[in-house]
Amino acid sequence: MNPGEDPAERSDRPAQTEAEAQPARAEGVWEIAFSRDNLERALQRVERNRGAAGVDGMPVTELRGWLNGNWQRVLAELEAGRYRPSPVRRVTIPKPDGGQRELGVPTVLDRLIQQAIAQALVPIFDPHFSEHSYGFRPGRGAHQAVTAARAFVETGHEWVVDVDLERFFDRVQHDALMARVARKVADKRVLRLIRRYVEAGVMVDGVKQPTEEGTPQGSPLSPLLSNIMLDDLDRELESRGHRFVRYADDLRIHVKSERAGQRVLEKVTGFIEKRLKLKVNKGKSSIRHAAQAVVLGFGFLFTKDGRIQIRVSEKARQRLRQRLRLLTGRERRVPMSDIIRAANRFIAGWTAYFGLAETEWFFRDHDGWLRRRLRQVRWAEWKAPATRRRNLLALGLTPRLAIPLGGARGSWRAALALNPALPDAYWQELGLIGLADRWTRLRGG
Repeated sequence: MNPGEDPAERSDRPAQTEAEAQPARAEGVWEIAFSRDNLERALQRVERNRGAAGVDGMPVTELRGWLNGNWQRVLAELEAGRYRPSPVRRVTIPKPDGGQRELGVPTVLDRLIQQAIAQALVPIFDPHFSEHSYGFRPGRGAHQAVTAARAFVETGHEWVVDVDLERFFDRVQHDALMARVARKVADKRVLRLIRRYVEAGVMVDGVKQPTEEGTPQGSPLSPLLSNIMLDDLDRELESRGHRFVRYADDLRIHVKSERAGQRVLEKVTGFIEKRLKLKVNKGKSSIRHAAQAVVLGFGFLFTKDGRIQIRVSEKARQRLRQRLRLLTGRERRVPMSDIIRAANRFIAGWTAYFGLAETEWFFRDHDGWLRRRLRQVRWAEWKAPATRRRNLLALGLTPRLAIPLGGARGSWRAALALNPALPDAYWQELGLIGLADRWTRLRGG
């Protein structure tokens, strides 16, 4: 690419041919997948991930014991090509935007076999994946994707082309997927078993439904297969000199102008639909300035001094408050110690991810809001005005303040007035570790 050349202005140029792009196919994958050491690592991974039972009802906790008496039979069926995976159990979970996400839950035995296969395939495929692919890869993750996106914005690529792949996991064509796996895997036993998994079907209300396309979202093999399928897209974008980040089927391309973004979206859509036989959701795909764009739950804040800070997106903020409201609801009627313990667990997990944000004020503001919620709970616990006055006096408030406050109406307003009686130190003594404290610890403060 010539310096200064706009990728959107370039003519269509094909990516590398398959022969040029792919190394020789790997041998011995089957033996690696079903070796004792690899199976033990796969079993430990399945046990660690826990998860619900599949269509056979066997929980993860029973798998190891079941294998002691049955694995040799299963292995013999695998070796003879007679093994047939069970259909996955279809479950739906709510999406943050209000929709429903369909997941497929394999049996624990099939999760073990898929995990073993995935562990054998990752060393073959992953080293050749694009540096712009961050999802479900060893040593890579969402934080690196967000940081890379910020770096593109800092170089002036402030317009973000958000490409939404419509129901990607449901639309992947099996023949196209298996052809891409076969580029690097020569063992027909492995190819046959993977195909059986993607064609295993779905159990819905006790009825098995065939799957003529798609790969069940939620299986151990699914993330790797998605990266294999979309690797051609990554190579095409690289050949055109685009700056992009991809996390599974979440794709963001950074360009310098809205007009360039419109051209890029059109060309990329054509490639995805014609070459990969996937569908782009044009209604959800968009071109936004980085100040309004969202990447994996984060956004970007353009400061007055010219810096670009990573911030928590508005939807993520709303979900944070929604969760904290549930944990601190006055109607729960549980001890304050239990509420604080549950809040601490949630905050620890939430900040482990969103602590990447650089806006300290966000975490401090939400700490203040959370403490006010807890004061509201305490106020509701005291119930009668006489009890409230007595507790306020015991906490050190003067009668001049405690007596009128004890008879106040409106718990949210009273929670604000309670600040002198129940200050930040009071909640620290009860064990509350706020968002700002967690954020500071993550940053080594």
